[in-house]
Amino acid sequence: MTRPIENLTKRKPTGGRSRPQRGRRAYEKDGYAIEPLVGQASVRTSRRRGGSLSTGVIFADFANVSDRSGKASKSKILRVKKSPANRDYERRGVITRGSVLETEAGEAVVTSRPTADGVVNAVLTTKK
Repeated sequence: MTRPIENLTKRKPTGGRSRPQRGRRAYEKDGYAIEPLVGQASVRTSRRRGGSLSTGVIFADFANVSDRSGKASKSKILRVKKSPANRDYERRGVITRGSVLETEAGEAVVTSRPTADGVVNAVLTTKK
């Protein structure tokens, strides 16, 4: 899916359409937004400029949960309890940065960006 680029499809002051001098470049293309859900682990890798690879979480069943002392452990995600990014994400179970997860270790706040980092990291707020 391509997203319209600035100045390629603008109108002139007279109201007429300005014809673009060129088409879109490959680096101007944009993909669909990933909305990471709770489920069996799955990631999507995509090629970036310069040949580097980027991974994004599609489904996550475990999170790297660290307590206040800094000790991290792998914990199963039970559900998304709260999401300050979007109220609808709570109902649908979309994991974003800042969302509160209910895990086996207790309640945890997501500190990583799952779509950009490719992993779900969280900090424990309350213990079970």
